[in-house]
Amino acid sequence: MNILITGGSRGIGAEAVRYFSAQGHRVRFLYASSREKAEALARETGAEAVQCDVADGAAVKMAVAGFDADALINNAALAHYGLINQIDEETWNRLFAVNVNGIYHCVNAVLPSMLHKQRGVIVNVASMWGQVGASCEVCYSATKGAVIALTKALAKELAPSGIRVNAVSPGVVETDMVANVDKESMDAIREETPLGCHGKPADIVKAMAYLLEADFVTGQVLPVNGGLVI
Repeated sequence: MNILITGGSRGIGAEAVRYFSAQGHRVRFLYASSREKAEALARETGAEAVQCDVADGAAVKMAVAGFDADALINNAALAHYGLINQIDEETWNRLFAVNVNGIYHCVNAVLPSMLHKQRGVIVNVASMWGQVGASCEVCYSATKGAVIALTKALAKELAPSGIRVNAVSPGVVETDMVANVDKESMDAIREETPLGCHGKPADIVKAMAYLLEADFVTGQVLPVNGGLVI
C-alpha cells in the first residue's frame, strides 16, 4: 500500500511513518519545517520525506505528484493555548489554514487517483476537544470539530466511489504539542482519565492501522483517549 502521511516528522506522524514503513508499506510523508528530523526519519525508515506547508494548495499538489496514494493520513496540525481574546486573527486563521484547509488540499490532491481506482482510504486526525471543546483552546477545538464534520460528510460523498473516510480522535498524547502545558494541568487530566495515564503516539497509530484495514467502517470517529471522553 502507498501511504501519504502529513505532519510526519514529529510526534504521532513520525510514529506512523515508522510503523507503516516497518509493515512494508511505501510511505511518503510531508513536513513543514523540521528538516533535520525529517531527513533522519527518512534514513531510519526508508520513507520519502517532502517539505510542504499543507496550507498551500499548490505546494501540496507538487508534493503529492508521482505518488499514487492508496491511503492518506491527515495528521498535520497546529495548536494554540490561551484565552480567545488573546488569539490574534493571524493565529486563528493559521490554525484553520493548516488543520482544516490542509485536509481539503491533501484530499483533493490524492482524490483523482483514488476515484480512478475506485478505492482508497482517508484517515483524519481529530481530537477529543473537537468533540467536547476545551477551555483556553477554543480555536484548536473549533478546527478539530470541523475535522469531525468534514470526515462524516466526506465519507457519505465518497462511499459510492469505494473510498472510506474515518477519523481518530486522540486524547492527551505525550508529544511536542503538549510540551508547553504546565505539569499541574497535565497531572489533573491524568487523574481524570479512567485508565490513569496519558496516551503515547503508538496508541494513536494502532487505531489508524485498524481504520486502514477495516473494510466495512466509514464515517466514524474513533476515540483514543483513555476513557476521558465517553
